[in-house]
Amino acid sequence: MRQAVSLAAGMLLGAVLANCAHTSRSARLPDPVEQSPHYYRVLVDNKRVRVLEYHLKPGEKEPMHSHPEGVVSYFSAAKFRTTFPDGRVTELTATAGETIWRDAVAHASENIGSTEAHALAVELKQVCR
Repeated sequence: MRQAVSLAAGMLLGAVLANCAHTSRSARLPDPVEQSPHYYRVLVDNKRVRVLEYHLKPGEKEPMHSHPEGVVSYFSAAKFRTTFPDGRVTELTATAGETIWRDAVAHASENIGSTEAHALAVELKQVCR
């Protein structure tokens, strides 16, 4: 019984450390606020969340950066071209009032629409950060 408890505790600790290692790897990419302060404004930053207001005018491009998991709510309609570190490119159309869940992501974004993108991003912080 004691060995089973020790094994379970070790597996749990391993999972937590692996999650922290994954978080620190993705954190090597630039933080969007530090890299592009002209597109982001920090509204709240505490031990649990960071809330960002985001503006990207038509034709503007953000360089490669990363976000932790969280929620994004769009105030305006927008169309984006997103490039991922592996070179994959996708297009996303957001509608005003739409709210989405976003997994942790590294990407570069370009506003390819005709309207300014305006959104609120709530980024969740992990215990190991």
